[in-house]
Amino acid sequence: MRPPMDRPANSSVQFGDGTEAHLRSILATVPDAMVVIDDVGTILSFSAAAEKMFGYAESEVVGENVSMLMPSPDRERHDGYLEHYRTTGQRKIIGIGRVTTARHRNGHTFPIELSIGEAWLGEKRIFTGFIHDITQRQTDQLRLKGLQSDLAHVGRVSEMGTLASSLAHELNQPLTAIANYCETLRDLLASTPDEETLAVVREALDDAAGQAVRAGQIVRRLRDFVSRGELERRTESLHRLVTEANALALVGSHEYGIEVHVELDARADGVFVDRIQIQQVLVNLIRNAIDAMMDGPVRSLTIRTRSESSHFMLVSVEDSGSGISKSIAAQLFQPFITTKTTGMGIGLSICRTIVEAHGGRIWFEPAVNGGTVFHFTLPTAEI
Repeated sequence: MRPPMDRPANSSVQFGDGTEAHLRSILATVPDAMVVIDDVGTILSFSAAAEKMFGYAESEVVGENVSMLMPSPDRERHDGYLEHYRTTGQRKIIGIGRVTTARHRNGHTFPIELSIGEAWLGEKRIFTGFIHDITQRQTDQLRLKGLQSDLAHVGRVSEMGTLASSLAHELNQPLTAIANYCETLRDLLASTPDEETLAVVREALDDAAGQAVRAGQIVRRLRDFVSRGELERRTESLHRLVTEANALALVGSHEYGIEVHVELDARADGVFVDRIQIQQVLVNLIRNAIDAMMDGPVRSLTIRTRSESSHFMLVSVEDSGSGISKSIAAQLFQPFITTKTTGMGIGLSICRTIVEAHGGRIWFEPAVNGGTVFHFTLPTAEI
């Protein structure tokens, strides 16, 4: 076996005369930072862009170990990485770009994208590192996530606007019941009560307390739904997500005679999601299904869950409405596209953003017996 230090037959191009001048002209003009080291990690060349990026002059780093540009633990491990490559010839990052961190002269660290190449200078092996500062890219990604969160919040507030009158009716029932119980109790206690009257009073108090709890649950669900909150993914029960979202979405729709079927797969329950965001998707799809059936003779809503694969759960929301016209089907998930006369057209766009941010996908298809079925997938929770 050829010793690892020998030059392999398929090595990179060998430089001829004028190599150093040619290399320096490259280092002076290459837009990304470029660092050249030998096979033990000693810095041989340091480009102008690298000087600007790291805060060192070339004269300060040439002859030093390249680990000075790395934070811990890479700083302490880098010589070992080179030794492993010299001994085994096994490549781990050479020729493969990766995202890591670098250390500025002032001590702060910053994210970089690093690509390493190997070349031969005569009989001497060198490594070239091309370094791109991705601080701005990560900042842009964080800003985009913030905008997506803001858009999702706007969508929830918009959805609550359509529920306002129904919510007033839904809350009015338990509040009115509590008021009636209190008035009845006042009348019963106006005179000295006997045991039979006290039994009625106790029963009325229990009923009033139950109505108060009911009103509180409605308010809690609404507060959670509208809350901006911090995005937090955790293991959640898909059954619970569907049940709570269904209860919220059906607020005020009882008088429309909608027949609701919920079919939950007992084997498909644990998902790794942000609870509020996924409930927003469910509420939006269920409310859309209800709206699609308002003018139809049959009003049947079916919500199903099942295991799609070992990595994803499938959720389906099916209605018996008139379906989606071909004229808008292709762009239904685009912003400001809506089939409603008063809709903003951002609900399904937000749904797609949320589902795809979770690593899933969302789509629709005609239902077998008319209407539309919306499907979306969610990542399963690791057991």
